[in-house]
Amino acid sequence: MKFTASRETLVRPLQMVSGIVERRQTLPILANILIKVTDGVLSLASTDLEIEMRTEVTVDNAQNGETTVPARKFLDICRSLADEAVIEFSLSGERATLRAGKSRFVLSTLSSSEFPTIEVSKEASRFTLPQRALRTSIMKTQFAMAQQDVRYYLNGMLLEIRGNTVHLVATDGHRLALNKLGSSKQSDKDQSVIIPRKAVQELSRLLADSDAEAEIVLGSNFIQVNTPEMRFTSKLIDGRFPDYQNVIPSGGNRTAVCEREPLRHALTRVSILSNEKYRGVRLRFGGDSLRIFAHNPEQEEAEEEITVDFSGEDLEVGFNVTYLLDALSACSGDQARLSLADANSSCLIQSVEDQDSKHIVMPIRL
Repeated sequence: MKFTASRETLVRPLQMVSGIVERRQTLPILANILIKVTDGVLSLASTDLEIEMRTEVTVDNAQNGETTVPARKFLDICRSLADEAVIEFSLSGERATLRAGKSRFVLSTLSSSEFPTIEVSKEASRFTLPQRALRTSIMKTQFAMAQQDVRYYLNGMLLEIRGNTVHLVATDGHRLALNKLGSSKQSDKDQSVIIPRKAVQELSRLLADSDAEAEIVLGSNFIQVNTPEMRFTSKLIDGRFPDYQNVIPSGGNRTAVCEREPLRHALTRVSILSNEKYRGVRLRFGGDSLRIFAHNPEQEEAEEEITVDFSGEDLEVGFNVTYLLDALSACSGDQARLSLADANSSCLIQSVEDQDSKHIVMPIRL
């Protein structure tokens, strides 16, 4: 087995597959990537038993064969070479040799027969989405996923299909983010799956910022995302996601519209003196102003005031400032709308220009 490729050709595919590889592995083979050459095409694959990533590139002077090599070491070697370097890869016995100019590296290998793969069924539904739209939707919701919650179904993102509309939803029990986008799928049957946290984060990294299509394949226990650059497969979380529709507030009779960036900056400044444990801030709405307060156990205080277009009776309510900042950062457009019912009800945060994204934050007592 051998091939020749430029550094530029190899680095991007290696970065894509190496992102899946965990630094600490229970099985040595999981620290390696599968390298396979077939008729001038180099295929690279990695897995952590829950996620599998595959990509292909064209190479020169190819001789068919396959093996596995340490993922991090192979990537680090290619990164460290000069931009114009040409890499010659050859396999001899249980050793792989990389040559580039006067540099030579010898890597240990493991048999490709030991490399595990994720089995996918042929029975699956398929639809397509523009990569940029899917990536943007993920970015607007992923921050609300739980992390290592005992309610394992919250440690991921709900992907729900209704007709030709895709909903992405994430919640950690204290806040919720929802985004919807149109797809090519036409179906009378609703479908919903929970994508694991790591898979969601990898997709946000791997999807291109372009209108190129991504094919989504949904099975009973897996999701696969296919693009011209990659084939990404992940197992799903087996669980029942909360009925998020009941969480979305309706009929909030107090509404504040303001410039998003000034509000975000004011919250950031006030948060400096908030309680480090609870991160609480008080929002006082009244007239055409919003006053924001924070204090901490050291008796330090912060106060900000910004102009808002507020309708409804005066209101004072407390929130975790981190949750507010995350929601505002995920909103697009210049203006944000905050809708509330009372001091004990959740707050709905939306961009005035974008009604497809909703962010809900539960209040806290201060």
